[in-house]
Amino acid sequence: MDGFKTCADVTKAEQEGAVVVYSTEPESLVEQFLGRFHAMFPKIAPTYVGMQGGALYAKLLTERRAHAYVADILQPADMGFALDFQKRGGYLNYVSPEMSVYPPQYRSSPEGNWTLGALVISGIAYNSSTVAATEAPTSWQDALNPKWSDAISVKDSNSGLQHVTWYELRKIYGDAFWQKLSPLKPRALDSNVQQYDRVVSGQDKVTLTAALAGYLHYKAKGAPIAFVYPSEGVTAAPQPWGIVADAPHPAAAQLFMDWFLGVPGQTADVQVLYNNSLRPDVPPPPGGVKADTLKLLLPTDWNDFQATHPQFVREWDKITGLR
Repeated sequence: MDGFKTCADVTKAEQEGAVVVYSTEPESLVEQFLGRFHAMFPKIAPTYVGMQGGALYAKLLTERRAHAYVADILQPADMGFALDFQKRGGYLNYVSPEMSVYPPQYRSSPEGNWTLGALVISGIAYNSSTVAATEAPTSWQDALNPKWSDAISVKDSNSGLQHVTWYELRKIYGDAFWQKLSPLKPRALDSNVQQYDRVVSGQDKVTLTAALAGYLHYKAKGAPIAFVYPSEGVTAAPQPWGIVADAPHPAAAQLFMDWFLGVPGQTADVQVLYNNSLRPDVPPPPGGVKADTLKLLLPTDWNDFQATHPQFVREWDKITGLR
């Protein structure tokens, strides 16, 4: 294909005529992203189902228990969900010819179940009209200052990115670190769109676990928003992408996965969704920087990370007042 290699039966993929993507990305942006694939393969109509990671994964499992197979591609934005789905035998094993570009730590074992298609980087964002740069937090610890009380937001416990942030900062500062957040009455929000909308409108002054991609989008629109790369490092959540077993459009799913892992798909992801590609031959998102130039707080033991999920949900819901 133009710009990438594929082992998919392209004729069969075009006869299937569709591919259904389950993802956590904002719907308006995903439509543009999938439009790049459709432009290359006009006979294949991509459709999208989008939710927060936990809700999306629950929907998929409910459908499969009912033997309703809708999804072709899954991106749950949480390695815990990807590992659980692999244990359930939920993936169609397909080794893309583009997979060899990605280092082994970014591929499932055995390979062919999921591949880390992007990194979602997060730090701290604040309203540059209401918060002076000299007063803005420069570290994760600064963000827990009582002056941000009732003016700070975070992601809710359905967020894989929030789980990574909770997990990594506990390793640095200990179990008591996040307890300092509770007195600030943080708002737990479902999406980074809600986070940035509240900060831009002045409803909140600061937002934690602020996705860099969201900041770049809002900044490009001229919004009064600033982004902080915390001194301890930015947290990073990988996006595992894979083909669902019993997918209704398996050939189209294989073609999509090859396109996405190749330069055309990764370029579309960077340019439209502003994520950071893990391919060395793809540039950073507009206005962003390459991930390998940043200090990344990223779990190295995904099994241990997954094991902490029940504890994270329990503690985070209590901290944010949801339980």
